[in-house]
Amino acid sequence: MRHPHDIDVPLVLDRTSEVALPRQIAAGLRRAVESGVLRPGDPLPSTRTLAARLVVSRGTVVAAFDQLHGEGWLLADRGATRVDPDLARHPVPGPRPTRRTTGPGPSAEAGAGTGLVDLRPGQPDVSAVVGGDWRAAWRAASAGVGRRHEPAGSLRLRTALAEHLRLARGTLAEPDDLIVTAGVRDGWQLVLTALARRAGRPLVVAVEDPGYPALRRVPAILGHEVRPVPVDADGLLVEALARGATPDLVLVTPSHQYPLGGAMPVARRLDLLAWAGEHEVLVVEDDYDGELRFTGEPVPALAALDRRAYGHGRHVVTLGSFATVLAPGLGAGHALLPPDLRAELVMLREALGSPVAATVQDALTHYLDAGALRRHTARMRRRYRTRRDLAVSALDGLTGVRVRPMAGGLHGVVELVDADAERERTLVAAAAEYGVLVAGMAGYWAGEVAAPGPPSTPPADLPQHGLVVGLGAERLAEGLDLLREALTGS
Repeated sequence: MRHPHDIDVPLVLDRTSEVALPRQIAAGLRRAVESGVLRPGDPLPSTRTLAARLVVSRGTVVAAFDQLHGEGWLLADRGATRVDPDLARHPVPGPRPTRRTTGPGPSAEAGAGTGLVDLRPGQPDVSAVVGGDWRAAWRAASAGVGRRHEPAGSLRLRTALAEHLRLARGTLAEPDDLIVTAGVRDGWQLVLTALARRAGRPLVVAVEDPGYPALRRVPAILGHEVRPVPVDADGLLVEALARGATPDLVLVTPSHQYPLGGAMPVARRLDLLAWAGEHEVLVVEDDYDGELRFTGEPVPALAALDRRAYGHGRHVVTLGSFATVLAPGLGAGHALLPPDLRAELVMLREALGSPVAATVQDALTHYLDAGALRRHTARMRRRYRTRRDLAVSALDGLTGVRVRPMAGGLHGVVELVDADAERERTLVAAAAEYGVLVAGMAGYWAGEVAAPGPPSTPPADLPQHGLVVGLGAERLAEGLDLLREALTGS
C-alpha cells in the first residue's frame, strides 16, 4: 500500500566509502533535521519507498531508521515515521527568514498586514474584475490545457487585440503587427534588446523627467545611456530632444503622463512624429491608462497617427498591458510593432520563450471576444471618476496644498506649494504615522539613473515636490481622511 506521506528527502550515498550505508542514511537524515530541511513532526517516506529511491535493500533503510529511533530523532506514529515533534522544544536550527526588501516603487505587500491604508500608486481596484464573464473565460480556457502557442502569441488573441485597438484606441492593426508580452516592461526589454543587437552598441534612450521609475530603470540596468527630457503640463517637450546628441529611441506616456497626469495634445504628438521621422528615431509609446480617461475627448494613440501618415507605421512601437484595467497579477500585454522590427522581436521571443501561459492567452481571448473588457473598462472609468471626485473633495483647499487636475488614470498628484525635498519627506513620514502610505514626487525624477550630460531643466510651473496618491485602494475614503489629518496636523 502506498505510504500516505510519500515525500522526497535529499540523501546522497557514497558507495565507495568505508562507512556503512545504514550509517550514511542515518547521518543524512540527521543533517536534514539539524539544518531545518526536515522539521519536527514532518513525515518520512516508508522504508520500502526510500529503499527503492536509494537503490538499497529495505533492511538497510530499516537499520538506519532504527538507529534514529533509538537516538530520539524519529518517532513511529500511526503507521508512519515522523521526525519527533518533541524536538520543537529544543533549539534545532531552521531556515533563516527571508528579509523583505522594497525598492522605490510601490509594493502592495509592503503595507499588507500592518493596518496601514496603502494609497501608493500602481494598485488598481480589482474588486469588480471577477464576474460571470471572467469565470466563463477561464472555464473555456481550461478546456485547452496543454496547448502551446507560437512565439508571437496566440493568433486568436492577436486578432482580438487588433479589434480591441481599433475600437478602444482608434488604431488600425493586423494580427501580424502584434506580439503578446507579459506586460509593458517585458515588451520594453524586447525592444531595447533588438535595437541594441541591430546597433551593435549601447543605446541612448530619452525618457520623460519626471517619469515612471520602473520603465526608466530598465535601460539603465541593461547598460544603456538614459537621457532625461523635461515635460510640462502637456507631456514631453519635443524641442528639448534637440539638446545634445540625437537619441536612438524615445520613451513617452502620451495618453497619461506619469505621474503628472497630462495628456499630450494632438499638435504635439504630430510634432513628435515629425521629429522622429526627420531623425529616424523610434518612439516607444507606453499607452498607460489610455482607456481610463474621465474628461475630454479621447486622443488618438501615437501609433494611430503614425499609421495614418505611413500606412503600417514606421516610427512608433506601442506597449500595452492589462495591469491597470484588469489586474497586475495577470501578467499579460501586447506590443504593436513596425514591420521591420517585428521579425526581430519574434526571433527573440522564440529564443527566450514566452512568459505568458497559453491558458492565460486563451482566457483573455474569450474575455475580449465576448466584449467583456469594453464593458468592464466602462464600469471602471465611472468608478475611478467617482474616486477622483472623492480625492479632490477630501484634499482640495488645504493650506499649502494644490491638487493637480486629474483627467484620468489611477492616481493623482497633491502638489506641495513652496515646499522643498525635506518637507516632502517629512509629510510622507507623517502620513505613515497617521496610518496611510503615499509616495513622494522625489522618486519620479531621473536622478541617479541619468547619464552625465545636459541636465533636464523642468518648466517653472511644474511641481517639484508633492505626494502621489493612488485611487485604487479598497479603503480609499478612510485613507484620504487620514491623509487630510496628516497634512493639516503637520
